[in-house]
Amino acid sequence: MQKGVLYGVGTGPGDPGLVTRRAWQLICDAKTIAYLAPDTGDSFARSIVADAIAADAEEIILRVPMRPGRAPAQSIYDDGADQIAARLEAGQDVVMLCEGDPLFYGSFMYILARLKTVFSVRVVPGVTSMTACAAAHLHPLVARNDMMTILPAPLDDDALRQAIIAADAVASMRLGAHMPRVRALPTAPGLAESARHEAIVAPDGVAIMKLGRHMPRLRALLTDLGLAESTLYVSHASLERQFSCALHEAPDDAPYFSMLLLYKGQDPWIRT
Repeated sequence: MQKGVLYGVGTGPGDPGLVTRRAWQLICDAKTIAYLAPDTGDSFARSIVADAIAADAEEIILRVPMRPGRAPAQSIYDDGADQIAARLEAGQDVVMLCEGDPLFYGSFMYILARLKTVFSVRVVPGVTSMTACAAAHLHPLVARNDMMTILPAPLDDDALRQAIIAADAVASMRLGAHMPRVRALPTAPGLAESARHEAIVAPDGVAIMKLGRHMPRLRALLTDLGLAESTLYVSHASLERQFSCALHEAPDDAPYFSMLLLYKGQDPWIRT
């Protein structure tokens, strides 16, 4: 018997109109749908595409505790992967929903890691919260040769501070004729001999995700760094209750699905 195919489908940031045609069609045709949900409450990914799910579709719900600590979640991913694998072994395709994009901070990656060596897996990309927030504020993220850094808000203050103002080590691409000057760039102690293709670069654009309870300390941190005036706040991007403003106008009780956008580059078309 031919095994089924696992589809990881991005449902976008919240507006059903931003779900791709490919994703919507797969969901409409699906006999089995899988998705994550909090241990209390409904699945955000499912709510976005509820109108596309057939009334008789089987639904595999992976209820994951949405709090710090990986241990409880891992056993749930194991169990969910086993349930999905049973359908795939029986020749049934499974569509797994994931808000945003499945491979951009998406929990689908944990199911993918467990099943990709055994079954055929295909991924349908979705609009990310980062690009939705930029669209909500009509704010370009980066331009030309700018570099972008994405930071999860739960990082501690020291890690955030270093990532925002200090250098990031990156693999330099498209070296060509630039190799001599890249080799000559200053490197962090201990890196020069072992990583000749690496350079230390400061990010021009920064996105800080998963704000939630971390909002007050993030505001204080960015103010201390002198970056508050160039930071934008966006919440519920793409939904009817979408809200965006300057950092100093943002609420302390930010929802989890909110974001700070900061541009440090020099492109005049973004800074204006």
